[in-house]
Amino acid sequence: MSVKTSLDAAAIQTPFARLSASNARFMKTFPGETGKRQPVHTVYGGANLFASDSAKKLGGLAVRSLEEYGPDFASFARAVGLPGAEKLPDSMGAAAELAAAIEKDEATMRKTQPAAWTAHTVYKRVVAKLKREAIEDFRIDFEDGYGNRPDAEEDGHAEQAANEVAKGLAAGTLPPFLGIRVKPFTEELRDRSVRTLDVFLTTLTAATGGKLPENFVITLPKVQIPEQASAFAEILDVLEPKLGLPKGALKIELMIEVTQSIIDSEGRSTLPLLLAACHGRCTGAHFGTYDYTASCNITAAYQHMEHPSCDFAKHMMQVAYAGTGIMLSDGATTVMPIPVHRAKKDGPALTAQQLAENAASVQRAWKLHYKNARHSLETGFYQGWDLHPGQLATRYAAVYTFFLESLDAASDRLKNFIGKAAQATLVGDIFDDAATGQGLLNFFLRGVNCGAITEQEALVTGVTLEELRGRSFVKILKNRRG
Repeated sequence: MSVKTSLDAAAIQTPFARLSASNARFMKTFPGETGKRQPVHTVYGGANLFASDSAKKLGGLAVRSLEEYGPDFASFARAVGLPGAEKLPDSMGAAAELAAAIEKDEATMRKTQPAAWTAHTVYKRVVAKLKREAIEDFRIDFEDGYGNRPDAEEDGHAEQAANEVAKGLAAGTLPPFLGIRVKPFTEELRDRSVRTLDVFLTTLTAATGGKLPENFVITLPKVQIPEQASAFAEILDVLEPKLGLPKGALKIELMIEVTQSIIDSEGRSTLPLLLAACHGRCTGAHFGTYDYTASCNITAAYQHMEHPSCDFAKHMMQVAYAGTGIMLSDGATTVMPIPVHRAKKDGPALTAQQLAENAASVQRAWKLHYKNARHSLETGFYQGWDLHPGQLATRYAAVYTFFLESLDAASDRLKNFIGKAAQATLVGDIFDDAATGQGLLNFFLRGVNCGAITEQEALVTGVTLEELRGRSFVKILKNRRG
């Protein structure tokens, strides 16, 4: 059967040619997620204190803190406020009996006592993570965590830190992600910032034969205008050939810490301009909670991660960088899980009351950090800052609980997708499409990468390990359809 039309090929050729060019520009700007692993946190530490085995030492301190103030799954669950924790046993003996029952028959206990199963599973996986890979990402800090020091002293610390990185690279003791944070590119600090970077990278590449650690990044803080990012990128353009590094090897991570990083003087969103100014080097954007709230004239008592002004700024970051492949990170909880009393070396032991006050101090900080980390996760920020080894347990507890709570529903939905290999399916009252399918796959990828979900739990969905590691839902469907 023939149909009548009014348009011929010549009529649509010109608009389609313009559209093709625009579509190509769009795809270049918004290529989608990179599929690379994103760490769940970044630990910041003063450059003067960094050593090749810092990650291992911090992990050891994290384990000691957990053993002292959360010695079993029930006490830790109560300390951080896990759902249903108030119903768990108060005594270590009773907690041990319940843990043994869960270990003996996980399937049954998961159905009959889900809160206990979750708390026990989270605790067990947190302990394993702290012993295996406590630090996922570390930033050697020459800014707020380091301060302003005499030039000779900072030169020395830059050289020292670089040598420690080279030592750790050779020994295999560095975390999976690593970088340094230099000072801002303001008029007052830009020279010092560049000199520190130059000393560090020159020393490092000389010691390693031109090799950088895997996933190495340089953090530029307090970016106010695109020209600061552009100047930084241009300096990296000059540095790379001098150091024998391939073009583009040095990556940039921007810190969004002032209001001008969100909206510029002409009312435009600054965020896309900052990204463009990095000349393709930017891989991440981190939100600075306290500098940002201060720039909004919010007083110190109300500067916290869940302030509405922070949610606004972070949502602006999400909108500006969605689809660009830029990894986003939230800020830090500055209340540290530190005991208020310390026994002197040759003094008397702490009293029972002092020990109780220490536990209360640490556990209050744990509960706040857990709450902040959960807020970040629930608002789409899967990475955040940690400033103290005592925060590592609560970081992973928040992440693992977040993933485990959604595991069954996500498994059913992804399994349904994979099983039918259709364009769209319906599970209950949740309508899914291909974009949601990729989102579900990303859920399992993030969960497996950080240790929240086991590979065996991911395979229940029907995907193979090869498909999971391939990171593409569209390819999975294509392969299943033949």
